[in-house]
Amino acid sequence: FRFKDSLAEDLRRADLVISHAGAGSCLETLEKGKPLVVVINEKLMDNHQLELAKQLHRDGHVLCCNCSTLVETLQSMDLSTLKPFPPGQPEKFALFLDKVVGFQ
Repeated sequence: FRFKDSLAEDLRRADLVISHAGAGSCLETLEKGKPLVVVINEKLMDNHQLELAKQLHRDGHVLCCNCSTLVETLQSMDLSTLKPFPPGQPEKFALFLDKVVGFQ
């Protein structure tokens, strides 16, 4: 599908997610604890998706490929090598923001 209001139900049922490297898609999938194969769109200008995908791959959280290597990646992947993504800590950000704004 091209767009869907919520992926929550699809993610809940998924054994593996194959996605573009958009921040929302990657983080939502990783927060649900699902293995993720990120397919990089190399044609994007100022490719922030590439930067995110490479960092998540370096950190061991995702497998990374492009369209031409997707089949090979799926055939050779070892999902047991993926590391769980650490949970967010929004309370730390809130404390930081309070200090910056002057609420503390």
